[in-house]
Amino acid sequence: MVFDQQLLHSLIRAIPNWPEPGVTFRDITPLFQSPKGTQMIIDTLAERYQGQAITHIGALDARGFLVGSPLACKLGLPLVIFRKPGKLPYDVIREEYELEYGSAALEIHTDALKKGDRLLLADDLIATGGTLCAAARLCRRLGAEPVEAAAIIDLPALGGSKRLDAEGIPSFSLCSY
Repeated sequence: MVFDQQLLHSLIRAIPNWPEPGVTFRDITPLFQSPKGTQMIIDTLAERYQGQAITHIGALDARGFLVGSPLACKLGLPLVIFRKPGKLPYDVIREEYELEYGSAALEIHTDALKKGDRLLLADDLIATGGTLCAAARLCRRLGAEPVEAAAIIDLPALGGSKRLDAEGIPSFSLCSY
């Protein structure tokens, strides 16, 4: 399927003043209600990463699961999930990080990755980069290499792409606002 920037933008809803005044939230639920839109983003990402030296897809809690899971399936790669604290049932390691509205943490199973694994991190959007950087640090702590961070949306004004770059993680997004 051919990538259509206009279709993508038409399927991302802007919600002003949410979750707080002055913020415009980019809602991707209409995108995932469109089979054509969903197929387009997964096909486009799969085409970009097909044949690259990536061994795993890492999906970030929770909207990153919507991108990472079908992408891992399409590329025939294992899916590694990064969850909010208390959601994973096995031994975990945790990484705390700052958000634009406070602080948070991510966890990963201790046996999810090993030395030499090369991971594509998938999320819905790149804002401040805090969540993606935390996931990258978790990868590195397990001996794996985060190869790139992929998202549907980049919000460059919030500096996340630059922050990822500074940590040695290239980023790719399908659109930006």
